[in-house]
Amino acid sequence: MTGTDYKTPGQLIQALLESRGWTQRVLAIVLDIDETGLNKIVAGKRPIDADLALRLSQVFDVPAEQFLHLQKDYDLAMARLISNPDPGLSTRASLFGDLPVSDMIKRGWLTGVDDVRQVRAVESALCKFFGVPSVEEIEILPHAAKKTNVFSPATPAQLAWLYRVKQIAEQTLVAKYSREALESAASKFHDLLGSPEGARKVPRMLAECGVRYAIVESLPGANIDGVCLWLNDRSPVIGMSLRHDRIDNFWFVLRHECEHVLQNHGRSAAMLDTDLEKERAGTGSSLPEEERIANEVAAEFCVPQSSLSKFIERKAPFFAERDIIGFARTLRIHPGIVAGQLQHKTSRYELFRHHLAKVRSSIAPNAMIDGWGDVAPVGQ
Repeated sequence: MTGTDYKTPGQLIQALLESRGWTQRVLAIVLDIDETGLNKIVAGKRPIDADLALRLSQVFDVPAEQFLHLQKDYDLAMARLISNPDPGLSTRASLFGDLPVSDMIKRGWLTGVDDVRQVRAVESALCKFFGVPSVEEIEILPHAAKKTNVFSPATPAQLAWLYRVKQIAEQTLVAKYSREALESAASKFHDLLGSPEGARKVPRMLAECGVRYAIVESLPGANIDGVCLWLNDRSPVIGMSLRHDRIDNFWFVLRHECEHVLQNHGRSAAMLDTDLEKERAGTGSSLPEEERIANEVAAEFCVPQSSLSKFIERKAPFFAERDIIGFARTLRIHPGIVAGQLQHKTSRYELFRHHLAKVRSSIAPNAMIDGWGDVAPVGQ
């Protein structure tokens, strides 16, 4: 006698009664339970619980698990018969499970919503945010037809960040794009490397070159540093997160993204740069060619690499404070930029961290910024 011969625990109990020649009344007396209740269990009208399963196991020498497994399988089969499948369940699982909806609400990206539990309002706001007529077409869903062309795979949080950058860029007024003007501006950036305040001139300089520039605080877990994309053939966009508010990281990421624009990277697929530090900021063969090119130019821009290598050869393994300051003064750059490149080159990230000055407070008043309590004034 096996559990596979029966569909319900009641059927198994009835078979066990017949094998012994017992009636349900006899079993009710043996178990000291109400006969009517036992009749309902045998008839499949009342579920069996763990306590009764254990007592039946003691009476019939049948594992209690056998009764409970039959009950579970029967309950699931009945649920399937009467259940109405929810076609939106998998969609909601993707939207609310993969997208950082709560953070998007807090950041003011989803208009007309103040609570993630307002499901219909959230879905409507997400449609507006992603520019689609229905939730099924939001591109983080596997079956969605519309897809943002991104150079490397992007997470839902990274795509949401990218959409916000695009929203801001689309409503930013700049001059006509000129590659020559951007090359000239990139060379003039060198004059700004002496202090954190130099960063404040960057937004205006980029706008005069025809490059749309936006600073959007990263979303939790997105690990985004920057992006280069094109709204059309004449409209390059640079977005930065300032995830690491340090002078060395700011200039490295900015020059990295500028090089993507100058090289016409990002025209067919957005260049989304994540974790742009350590090996991701290097020039190893594991990196795509576009990233190696941008990294090489950015590192050379921050500190001439031959000069840095000679400095390390002379001073390693002990680097004195006066040496860093003197080297930076020779290059006419802030010591924090030297410190950042020295950390990367030697993998000694504990060195001279006190020189890594912050820049966000300097650039924020002159940039289109979204995050840290501010919401960019863009329509949706």
